[in-house]
Amino acid sequence: MRRIPTFLSMPLIAGLAFHSACAVNPVTGERQLSLVSEAQEIQMGQEAAQQVGQSIGLVNDQALQQYVHRLGTSMAAQSERPNLPWSFGVVDDPTPNAFALPGGPIFVTRGLLGLMRSEAELAGVLGHEIGHITAKHSVTLMSRAQIAQIGLGVGSILVPEIAQLGQVAGAGLQLLFLSYGRDAERQADDLGFRYALQQNYDVRDMVNVFAQLQRAGEAAGQSPLPTWLASHPYPEERIQRIQQALAELDRDLGSTNTNVNAYMNRIENLVYGVNPRAGFFEGPLFLHPDLRFRLQFPQGWNTQNLAQSVSGISPDQDAIMQLTLAQGSEVQAANQFFQQQGMESSQVSRTTINGFPAVSGYFQAQTQEGTLAGVAAFISFDNRTYQILAYTPAQLLQRYDGVFRAAIGSFARLTDPRALNAQPDRISIVRTTRAMTLAEFNRQYPSTIEIAELALINQLADASSRIPANTPMKRIVSSQ
Repeated sequence: MRRIPTFLSMPLIAGLAFHSACAVNPVTGERQLSLVSEAQEIQMGQEAAQQVGQSIGLVNDQALQQYVHRLGTSMAAQSERPNLPWSFGVVDDPTPNAFALPGGPIFVTRGLLGLMRSEAELAGVLGHEIGHITAKHSVTLMSRAQIAQIGLGVGSILVPEIAQLGQVAGAGLQLLFLSYGRDAERQADDLGFRYALQQNYDVRDMVNVFAQLQRAGEAAGQSPLPTWLASHPYPEERIQRIQQALAELDRDLGSTNTNVNAYMNRIENLVYGVNPRAGFFEGPLFLHPDLRFRLQFPQGWNTQNLAQSVSGISPDQDAIMQLTLAQGSEVQAANQFFQQQGMESSQVSRTTINGFPAVSGYFQAQTQEGTLAGVAAFISFDNRTYQILAYTPAQLLQRYDGVFRAAIGSFARLTDPRALNAQPDRISIVRTTRAMTLAEFNRQYPSTIEIAELALINQLADASSRIPANTPMKRIVSSQ
């Protein structure tokens, strides 16, 4: 990367950048710092969206994907940036969340779809994410970060150094972790309210979404996505602000749409919770029924299962272990890894791990974070080659060496029939034939989840809540 000449002062550089890179914000009409062009914004968003599909994965339901895309693009077409290449998709993740990428891509998780009950609620969520893009929140954030990095020789504010070594998701996916700040989130709420109302949706349903997210809290399970509560205003505040906007609204909402039936019909049969067919954890033990292998991560590590990798990080966050697929045979994959420029290797040898051909050895590499060292193993199993990397700062390798070796040596064929036959739970929609309590509903239509969770996904207070006749209700059933 070209470095900024050292004879230019930092304040002068920042000043020149600010005055030469201001743009008019399409939402506010005010001038703002913008070191990222619209073409760059779009390109980054498109690259990140592709990585979302590869690394996290999308729900395999074309009708659902088209439904969400159609709803989102209709709203975006009436926004301040209608000509962006907007796209909307459903991420195969059980955590309730939604996120926007620069330049148009927007995603909601199936976990969030499972918490909502109406199309109006979904419109409020999509409108909020559209607001982040129309107000250029990511552009502002990245521009400020670039100003802060000028003259420091940093190639990109988005590139995680360890990811370069571990060959995990690249720079674009890190855009998911941009924290907009609470003022930006409030503005996105206001814009989402307006966009949903423009499409004649009942914006009173936005209150339901915030209340649901508040109830769900941190209990949604493992996820590669940022925690929703980390950067957003508190749900109580958001509910209060929406209620204030409703009170000030000079419009009768009686003729607006909620489209409860259309929404509930669309989420029928959606996977609920963790999908075991894509692999699942039982404590530190990772099991993959479709690929028929098991791997024991170190006890107490924080683990994560993505579409293209399974990883764990030590409690002190100073050691990482990651499993991915590699190209070629175990020998070819090992040669490609250990012969990388800047890589130092030692004790590389052919071996077997639980009867499977393998190549393993130590490696050391310089990164911008310092010297990393660890163990790499390449295992041939069922016509695939698995790469396991376990690494830590070089000075800590002796401490973790035994832990790394034990974890890598645990790779084995999965033979447990219970795990091999595991199937996901799914959402089933039942329309009540009479008035009843949730407890009565659960007795008549049992679910695989606890009644408190059943109340949550149906937006009811508890088991004693009354349900009117002819109400579409969610229940969770096993697809075994």
